[in-house]
Amino acid sequence: MSLEAYADTILPGERRWPGDRAVAGVSQGGGAVASGALEVLRSVEGGMAPALDMLADGLNEHAREYAAGVGIALDPEVPPFVSLDYPDRVLLVQRLTDRAHPEREAWTSLAMFSTIAFDAGAHTNTVEALVAGHAGLTTMGFRPPDADGLWRFPTYSYGRQLAQPHPDTTPSGSPA
Repeated sequence: MSLEAYADTILPGERRWPGDRAVAGVSQGGGAVASGALEVLRSVEGGMAPALDMLADGLNEHAREYAAGVGIALDPEVPPFVSLDYPDRVLLVQRLTDRAHPEREAWTSLAMFSTIAFDAGAHTNTVEALVAGHAGLTTMGFRPPDADGLWRFPTYSYGRQLAQPHPDTTPSGSPA
């Protein structure tokens, strides 16, 4: 729950159900959590999985210290970071990712993985993610591939051709 709440602080989304405490529900549509932030964090490829329990514990310890410092009574029914209201989550994350914070790299890494889940659906096949309605890709307007599963761009993204193809480029676009 704590890592979901952290991911939701980075890219907020709407609550998944009425009593959802991890997702604060400050935005419409799916955010980092709905986009698979936890799956990306747990993936072997990301390399963060072995540290996640330690990071969740550390996040909750920072939340306890933050709450004590500003006079917030935490709800004992949920982890401390989850107990914080969204604006307090944001303030704490700002502190943790500040250049001067000694653990900045770890907290910034968690933020980046949350963004990767939203921006790329890095934990799943892109075509499958689009078919399933991946929150991030859908929100960004990522277009599906052509009927054969390949992406083609008949018009240039800058509105003009930037360079001539290499003379040995095959019709499929591969270098010879």
